[in-house]
Amino acid sequence: MWPRTSTLLSLLLLAVAGGELVRYDNYHLFRVSIVNQEQLDGLQQVELRNDGFIFLESPTQVRMNVSVLVSPGKLDTYHRLVANTHLSSHLSTNNFQAILDSESQPRKAKRSDTFSWDEYQTLEDIYAWIDALALQYPSILTVQSIGRSYEDRDMKVVKLSHQPGNPGIFLEANIHAREWITSATATWLLNELLTSPVASVRELAISYDWYILPVANPDGFHYTKTTNRLWRKNRYPNSVLCAGVDLNRNFPYHWMEGGASPVPCNDIYAGPEPGSEIETRNMMAYYATIADRIELHLQFHSYGQYILLPYGYQGADYPDNYADQMEIAEAAAGAFSSRYGTRYTFGTIADVLYVDSGSTTDWAHGYHRTPLSMCFEFRDNGPYGFVLPADQIVPNSEETLDALITMLAKAKTMGYFQPR
Repeated sequence: MWPRTSTLLSLLLLAVAGGELVRYDNYHLFRVSIVNQEQLDGLQQVELRNDGFIFLESPTQVRMNVSVLVSPGKLDTYHRLVANTHLSSHLSTNNFQAILDSESQPRKAKRSDTFSWDEYQTLEDIYAWIDALALQYPSILTVQSIGRSYEDRDMKVVKLSHQPGNPGIFLEANIHAREWITSATATWLLNELLTSPVASVRELAISYDWYILPVANPDGFHYTKTTNRLWRKNRYPNSVLCAGVDLNRNFPYHWMEGGASPVPCNDIYAGPEPGSEIETRNMMAYYATIADRIELHLQFHSYGQYILLPYGYQGADYPDNYADQMEIAEAAAGAFSSRYGTRYTFGTIADVLYVDSGSTTDWAHGYHRTPLSMCFEFRDNGPYGFVLPADQIVPNSEETLDALITMLAKAKTMGYFQPR
């Protein structure tokens, strides 16, 4: 996934050790549709060779779309591949660094007690903000660490509860490090649940217990801020040249049954065994303590604008309440589009996106029998992908809140979320 030149060694060492922020000057970003086995084989061979192509989604199957970053020196090679395999290829930008620069404008000077959603916050800012909220709202808000990451960072969960006996909602964000919009949206939603005077939002806050894990991958998230904006995995050093496990392929439910890789350098490396990562084990241990109270497990991811249901593993059956979850997802999709016209596709992970095993969405529903388990893949479908401009944080969050209000109301009419 990196150029095979002298630059390769330096970038790989940087990926393990950390250091100066990686730049992508004049890298071309292409969106590619895979429609047959020949095209899939060609892309997989290119990915395996690590020769100047960076796959933002690993090519794992026919009938999927992938985004490919191509270094300036490998454009001719890429165009030959497109011609030889008749790939459908669309150029999104000829200078990916310009998109990164527009996303990460210099941080505004601000008072130490302010927190806003006009820029992407650091892990330290997020943690300082939620700790301050716990002091401000001690009767309804608690913050706890559910364990430490590999690099010894806290994994903090916020619980919002107005009254005993509420049904629970678990919200997980930023398990993939580069998906900044997920933690930004999670914190915006928390702020609305605490401060909004709108009756429908107050109903959400008062009638449900919210368990929010704003950054499930703190080491990886920190690394995207300091070293490589496109980093996806955690930071466990698998070898001298390869770090990281895809935590959303590491959960012990149909682990390594499609859409995951046994290759440590691959972005979808599932780890040496199920539950191998400390971050995975921390989440598993904590969720076990609250699982009997949770009616909805909800993952935030980006990008593509999907509402995804279990299951994602190869040859998966549909969940027993598939019809219910589809009806709820359809209601959510309608609400997502009501404010800004943002169109969401809904269905099981395997049906509408790609095969994907070892995810928390599958694990929560399949192992813990959490009644509703879904994943929101946020904006966009355009040139930004994982690097969504900060001016879209609030619109994305607003339409997510619209979706939550509608889907929870729908689910209640179907018998879910009854007080205990």
